[in-house]
Amino acid sequence: MRENIRNLAPYSTARDEYQGGEIGIFIDANENPYDNGYNRYPDPHQKQLKARIAQIKGIEPQRIFIGNGSDEPIDLLFRVFCEPKVQNAVAIAPSYGMYKVAAATNDVPLREVQLEADFSLDVDKLLNATDENTRLIWICSPNNPSGNLFPAETVEKILRNFHGMVVLDEAYIDFADRPGFLSRLDEFPNLVILQTLSKAWGMAGLRLGLAFAREEVIETLSRVKYPYNINVVTQKLVLERLENPIDDQVREIVSERRKLAEEMTRLPLIKKVFPSDANFLLIRVDDPRGVYNRLIEAGIIVRDRSRIRGCEGCLRVSIGTPAENERVLDVLKSLDA
Repeated sequence: MRENIRNLAPYSTARDEYQGGEIGIFIDANENPYDNGYNRYPDPHQKQLKARIAQIKGIEPQRIFIGNGSDEPIDLLFRVFCEPKVQNAVAIAPSYGMYKVAAATNDVPLREVQLEADFSLDVDKLLNATDENTRLIWICSPNNPSGNLFPAETVEKILRNFHGMVVLDEAYIDFADRPGFLSRLDEFPNLVILQTLSKAWGMAGLRLGLAFAREEVIETLSRVKYPYNINVVTQKLVLERLENPIDDQVREIVSERRKLAEEMTRLPLIKKVFPSDANFLLIRVDDPRGVYNRLIEAGIIVRDRSRIRGCEGCLRVSIGTPAENERVLDVLKSLDA
């Protein structure tokens, strides 16, 4: 960790310092005293929410960091571990664009290691890109935009051979047919796992991301974050939504992904459908911008990834409802006519 971060005294409130019984009168924080449901500051430690997430994930609350989307812990990890302009990070490419944005925002050089043509990862190439000033390695698995889950042996080799922190972004792990690394957190003290409630849990609009790591790392992230990073409404609604199981929806999305991939492989317009462990498909076409524009004209928006190295000619198509997927196929078929 950076020395200034290690020595940082966090912002503290009177409620953090209070060790007595139940509080009856709150006159410590200059709040409006008239109760309207939102007049008090939210719990800065999200105790109830962490307790519920701990039950669901099977991990201790003290090893959970809750952020304003996954983008918050991504930014904080650069701030905690990388001295600007001195230390660097390494990431795979193509991958989630916020790693690059957060690195640039924090003035940390980011070295990108290109995946192979089939989006597999050459571990030796990745490790060779590190040096004595590398503090973070970023691995998105299943990866965005390629959709593939890297083999466990690949991730293990990185964890065992790199002595900085390895950040494993598992935003799409709920859609994969193999488990992630959360149950193995004890094996790797240099592992940070990112997950989200935006994808499988259907809470993208509530902006809630999760980081799991050893207690020392979580405690440090909690000291650096803004005190009230998760508002009252989000904490309340997330707790309510967590009571609704997602298994049926996840099963349907995975089933629809399989059906959509099979149908797309039959279309002459589509040259390749890449295997996916996520809730989207990456497809390659001859005229990506033309297909993109025709879909827009039909009221359908996909993601044009064709300008990214390694994704030339590619569009990323999220899995919708069965009716939406049928509509996408109908439009694509009409382009072949």
